[in-house]
Amino acid sequence: MKLGMFTCGWQRWPLERAFSGARRLGYDYIELWGGRPHAFAPDLKRGGLREVLALEEKYQMPVAVYTPEHNAYPYNYMLGDRQQWEDCMAYLELCLEMGKALGAEYTLISVGHGGYGASRQALWNRLLESLRRLADAAERLDHKIVLESLTCYESNLCTTAGELAQALDEVGSPALLGMCDVVPPAAAGEPVENYLDLLGDRLAHLHLVDSDGRSDSHLLPGDGALLLPELLRDLSDRGYRGRATIELVTAYLAEPALHARRALERVRAMGV
Repeated sequence: MKLGMFTCGWQRWPLERAFSGARRLGYDYIELWGGRPHAFAPDLKRGGLREVLALEEKYQMPVAVYTPEHNAYPYNYMLGDRQQWEDCMAYLELCLEMGKALGAEYTLISVGHGGYGASRQALWNRLLESLRRLADAAERLDHKIVLESLTCYESNLCTTAGELAQALDEVGSPALLGMCDVVPPAAAGEPVENYLDLLGDRLAHLHLVDSDGRSDSHLLPGDGALLLPELLRDLSDRGYRGRATIELVTAYLAEPALHARRALERVRAMGV
């Protein structure tokens, strides 16, 4: 299984430090965080794309996944009026364009919190409208989207494998695939294998991390309660051959290189 490094944890350093670190530590690819100061899509469009492509070439470190920031301020396609939704759609369509230009196989999106006061049906309708528009844009670009489910602490929709599979089924686009971050199933009390069962070959990507099993905390592999060695063996036995990004985020901002090294060493020791 190819293991990737998420650059969100390097946001206090120049982006080149993340690329050089990934190369030096032995990661196979980068999952590029699309937030400032690194790879915000409008900044890429204005010329930053050339810089990122140059880093990929210099360090021989591909950007396999582009993950734009979009579930909080100022973008969340699940909240706001029609004008705000249109603005978010335009932004995410640009993100797809930049993901394609970066050479990424996937642009990764998730489902933000839909707020309070709306029925589940209203939220579901808004989700489907959003995904259909983005999937149409991805098809025109010959690009792929992976949709991530979040925990119930982060979102009030699409927090389980069943809801994720339902969204893929109802959109019905070959450009829209699913993925599994191993934290949401733990928080929801469901097995990761449910994602394998319900998504099948539409399971295109993993976020690999540890957790306390009862919150949205993302911990270094081996520091939490998840049975990661057994999970990784099960994924291999079930035939999963996709990528897995070790998703260390803001809890590790002070020493991203040291934590990235420890995380990779621990996961490799688990037999990956």
